[in-house]
Amino acid sequence: MSDLAIRCKQNPLLSPIDLKPSNQNMIITCLLNPGVFEFKGKTGLLVRVAERTIQKEEMLSVPVYNYQGFVEILDFNLNDPKLNASDARVISYDGKDYLTTISHLRLLFSEDGVNFKEDRDYPSIFGEGEYESYGIEDCRVAKIEDIYHLTYTMVSANGVGVGLRTTKDWKTFEKKGMIFCPHNKDCALFEEKINGKYYALHRPSSPQLGGNYIWLADSPDGIHWGNHKCIAKTRDGKFDSKRLGAGAAPIKTDKGWLEIYHGATEEHRYCLGAILLDLENPSKVIARSEAPIMEPVAVYEQTGFFGNVVFTNGHIVDGDTIKMYYGASDEHVCLANFSIEDILKSLE
Repeated sequence: MSDLAIRCKQNPLLSPIDLKPSNQNMIITCLLNPGVFEFKGKTGLLVRVAERTIQKEEMLSVPVYNYQGFVEILDFNLNDPKLNASDARVISYDGKDYLTTISHLRLLFSEDGVNFKEDRDYPSIFGEGEYESYGIEDCRVAKIEDIYHLTYTMVSANGVGVGLRTTKDWKTFEKKGMIFCPHNKDCALFEEKINGKYYALHRPSSPQLGGNYIWLADSPDGIHWGNHKCIAKTRDGKFDSKRLGAGAAPIKTDKGWLEIYHGATEEHRYCLGAILLDLENPSKVIARSEAPIMEPVAVYEQTGFFGNVVFTNGHIVDGDTIKMYYGASDEHVCLANFSIEDILKSLE
């Protein structure tokens, strides 16, 4: 057992019952891994809230976001031969796929990093336009100089890509559009430039040839990306044998850039590992976890909407301590602390 996490005694910090649905026609299904940031002396969470519609008799209803960011509900007759509802997560009608749940990002703040609540002055963030019509998911927050960069998953019938929005005040946002086209997700920006360039980890998918690997890209402006390099692949027989993806922004240490990532097996068991990248050339991997640094061992991590899952894309660094906020069993938001020194020792 290699689990290095010190779990918060108050876990889970947040569960679906703790928040209200976005409107009267929706039900919160689960809360998932939040983006994390510090703002005005408080800890902020950008929680992914997944909702489904209240169903009507003899109908199947699914939600979509319109161009203004408001939910529209589509109703399909269960007896319609054009409807294929064999999958509880994705249905098809007349050849077009729809999700049965839809996600938005909910802002919550805390004075102590444990007890979180919403603030009406800071609105939720919803999908807008054609490429976010099925929602936005799994936001990572990187503060570069005085600007917060939000990279998140854009979901629509066109596929799954990476979107970017920026803000300074968490009230107004500048939309930069899709920065990595489908199929791509798990994008984490480095919080400082390296040799004058922005850097990002991302996860394109190539199921026919290749797989779900971590890639690195650089950019002159943080919007247009190139020079892509594959830096970490799946490994047979290990905790990351089926897929892996970046967590939050890499942490700068004197040994290198430390990145905590998620890895999953064929059985969809999600654990966390660590990878160490060279400070001047982050495409160079110095070390990587042979065993996970965190596994789903707590009851709330093993049972839930989708059990045996620990998944993170947000943390706060305080000296040697990583305060890591994570999703447990695709239902709850939790907190665990790590020692940077202990993680680095595990990589030796």
